[in-house]
Amino acid sequence: MTDDSALFVLPQQQQVCPLCQQPLVIKSGKNGPFLGCSAYPACNYIKALQQHETSIVKVLDSEACPQCGNALAVKNGRYGMFIGCTDYPRCNFVVHEHSEQPDTERLACPKCKQGRLTERVNKFGKAFWGCDGYPKCKFLLNEKPVAGSCAVCGFGLLIEKKSVLYCADKKCGEKQPAA
Repeated sequence: MTDDSALFVLPQQQQVCPLCQQPLVIKSGKNGPFLGCSAYPACNYIKALQQHETSIVKVLDSEACPQCGNALAVKNGRYGMFIGCTDYPRCNFVVHEHSEQPDTERLACPKCKQGRLTERVNKFGKAFWGCDGYPKCKFLLNEKPVAGSCAVCGFGLLIEKKSVLYCADKKCGEKQPAA
C-alpha cells in the first residue's frame, strides 16, 4: 500500500485565511497588490504582500539624538524622507518639520477653537494644513489659510487660491471682495 498523503504534494504551500480557512489569492488595490480571502465578500481578511521597510540613506555623525545620544540619520520610509535616530526601535526620536514653525504664524483652528493650523506634507509631497489637535479635531485645508472672516457667512478663516481669497467653510466657499 502507498501513502495517500504523498499523492497530494503541492508545488508551493498555499496560504489559507486564518478567519475562514479558505485559500488566499493575490488581488490588486489602489495601494498595490495584496493577499485577500477567496471567500470575499463573506470574509474580508487581507494581508500585505510587502512590508514597508525604512532604509537609512545617510548617517549624520555630527548630530546626536537628544533622547539617547546616538547619531541621527536621514531615512527613507513609507511617507518619504525624514530624520530619525539610528537606535530605532529602542529610541523612536524623529525630527518633525512642523516643530520649526513659530507659533505666531500658526492660526487658530476654527472648528475646535483649541488647536492651531499646522502645515504638513502628504506622502506625495503636496502641502496641506490641519489642526494640531488631530485625531480629536480633523479639520484640514488643501489651500493656504489666511486670517480673516467671511463677508458672506462670517466664518472665522479664509483661504488663498491663486492670490484670491475665499471662505474656508466648505458649505460657503464664496469669493471675498477685494480689500
